[in-house]
Parts: sequence; structure tokens; C-alpha cells
Amino acid sequence: MTNKLSAGLAALVSLGASPALAAQPVDWQMGFQPAATAIMTQIRGFEAYTLWFIVPITLLVLALLIYVMVRFRAGANPNPSKTSHNSLIEVIWTLGPVVILLALAIPSFNLLTAQYSPPTADYTVKATGYQWYWGYEYQTDNEVSFDSLLLQDGERADAGKQDLAIYPRLLTVDNEFVVPVGKTVRLLVTAADVLHSFAMPAFGVKMDAVPGRLNETWFNAEAEGLYYGQCSELCGKDHAYMPIAIRVVAQDKFDAWLAAAADDVEAANSNLLAAIEADAKSVDVAANVKN
Repeated sequence: MTNKLSAGLAALVSLGASPALAAQPVDWQMGFQPAATAIMTQIRGFEAYTLWFIVPITLLVLALLIYVMVRFRAGANPNPSKTSHNSLIEVIWTLGPVVILLALAIPSFNLLTAQYSPPTADYTVKATGYQWYWGYEYQTDNEVSFDSLLLQDGERADAGKQDLAIYPRLLTVDNEFVVPVGKTVRLLVTAADVLHSFAMPAFGVKMDAVPGRLNETWFNAEAEGLYYGQCSELCGKDHAYMPIAIRVVAQDKFDAWLAAAADDVEAANSNLLAAIEADAKSVDVAANVKN
């Protein structure tokens, strides 16, 4: 029993250290992706909170509709009522929605305030939407800029991204947007041609990219991993092939990647991927030794 428990814990640790923790759409998904930021956690909480109002109201309205259709049908009421008003009912259906809307508005405004009150940023990155890919510019001492395009199936082997469970079709890119875990990233979003929209579901981020205008949002990823989003504004024939991939890594790995990316982005990405895989293997070896 102890060995099985140790093996299970080791497997969980191994998953946490590997790039397999990728937030992406899954088959028959009914809800949000797991939250990777405090803002997304609040969004998920607000969704659950609103359901406590939406479900009872929906059931109540359905019950009233059925009751009215049965109780006041023509067959049961040959002489229709000529009632013009009912003061009690009018007071109830006026005050009831007011109370419900207030109960929804207060937490909604609190969430909006949190979304649009960013803390001091550790890093600033500009994301530019093009037809049909994203370009990133890191506003650091050594500026780093690169384009991020959908990775075609024939290019997977060269990029070391053959595992479809981690690098799914139509979401995997050649150059990921790399950020450090636990740091606030200020994101400036714009477009170079038509309207686009930068959306990362696990972060609770969705910001329109408008040509000639800079929109600002932010996020602070709480867990390392690989997260996927997509352009969420219809932008032309290849709109469906414009993914967003954000890789969240430890601070030391990010610092090494940023320094190397100033000279060669592809080499920096290769080194980062190798370091992540090496960490995953070392955890696996440690788990096997314990067993």
C-alpha cells in the first residue's frame, strides 16, 4: 500500500514538472478550463455564483408557464378574466429583479475592478495580431521580438513537438510566448491589419486587437505549464488557424531563455525545451529510485 501511494505521489510530481500540464480544449468540455491565474479563479467563482440565480429563475419561469398554460387554457376558462392589474404581483416582479440584479452587480463590479486594476508589472510584452499569426515584442533591456505561427504537421519532428497530447493539432506554434511563473505580465495588444482578439481562457484574458490602437491587459500565471488560446475575433479565411501558446516556466529558465532569445529565438526555444524535459526525466528517475 505504501509503495502504491508513493508511486502515485511521484507520478503527480512528475506531471507537475513536465510540459504535460497543458491547458487546452478537451472533447465534450462543458465548463471553463482550469484556472491558472487569480483572475480566472474569480471568474470561475462568479460563474458558479450566478448559477445559483439562473437555475432557480429558469425553473420558476418554466413552472409558471406550464401552470398558466394548464390553468388558464381556453377549455378550462370559457369566460376569460378581465383583470387589469394586481398590485401585489406588480410589486413582487418589480422588487424581485431589482434585488437579484443588485446581488449579481456587486460581485460583478468587484471582478471588473480586479481585472482592470493591474499590479505593478514585472514585464511588459506587446502582442500584435496579423493575418494570421501573432508577433511578440518584449520591452526589456535587450529587446526580444519574434513571430508565432501555427506549426504544420510536417514541421513537428524538427521542432521536437510530436506528442499530440502536449502539442495538439491546430494549437501548437513554432515559437511560444514565454513568461515566468508568479510574475505580473503587462500585455499591450494591437493589430497590424484587421481586428483580432487575444484570448487565453486559462488566464481569464480576452482583449481585442485593434489596428492603430493599444489595448492593455495583464496576467500573473500561478503554475508552470503550456497554455493554449486562439484569436477570438473573425479576421479572415485563416482565422481558425491563429493559435496562441503561452509557456510558463521558472524564473531561472525564463532568464536563460530571454538572454539567449536576444540573439537566436529558435536556439533559445530548443534550449528551454531541453531543460524542461531534463527536469521531467530527473523527477521520473527520483520517483523510480524511491520505489
